[in-house]
Amino acid sequence: MANKILLVEDEHSIAEPIIYNLKQEGFAVTHVDEGPIALEIFGEESFDLIILDLMLPEISGLDICRSIRKDSNVPIIMVTAKDSEADRVTGLELGADDYVTKPFSVRELMSRVRAVLRRTTTTKTNKNDKSIKCGNIEINLSKYEAKVDDKSIDLTPREFELLYAFCENEGNLMSREQIFDEIWGYSFIGNTKTLDVHIQRIREKIEKDPREPKRLVTVRGVGYKLVTDG
Repeated sequence: MANKILLVEDEHSIAEPIIYNLKQEGFAVTHVDEGPIALEIFGEESFDLIILDLMLPEISGLDICRSIRKDSNVPIIMVTAKDSEADRVTGLELGADDYVTKPFSVRELMSRVRAVLRRTTTTKTNKNDKSIKCGNIEINLSKYEAKVDDKSIDLTPREFELLYAFCENEGNLMSREQIFDEIWGYSFIGNTKTLDVHIQRIREKIEKDPREPKRLVTVRGVGYKLVTDG
């Protein structure tokens, strides 16, 4: 069965080539150009991925993302304006998985779509009651649950995947390039804001003092490492 994608984009000159290329790759696409309609359709149907423009009439993409994340972990790729870094950061903090910046090539977006769906599919097929424990952090992949000191913590899908990867590589350095390749499914291409935001969010949930991290530490200029005893 084809993956179902919800495209929320009010600029038809941008939406049309996206729709064409998604269909060419075998995806089932539903396109809407207004926020209220997007939320209505999302409430009625299930989707494997959402491509969401942040600048929409009536309801902003950020508000749509916030609303969806209350009930669903469906992957979300944001489409943002070049000068809207604050919105990109907010979107990532709200739980978006990735973003592309206008103007962008459709080829780049297709790469992001394939990577997100590939990662999601791999996670689903590899569950098998697999759990991992590193220090006071425990992650259960089949239940999609993470705990710190036996207390559940609320993670977005991307944060969950990142923390799981760090636990699997506990004590070992993970370079930025390795993280992008393993988690996002594509090579590091220069802008690390996406990763930086997710790392900060994870620290807020596992560190006693996120401003001075002792567990998820930065190896300056290279990457990150999860340390059991901070």
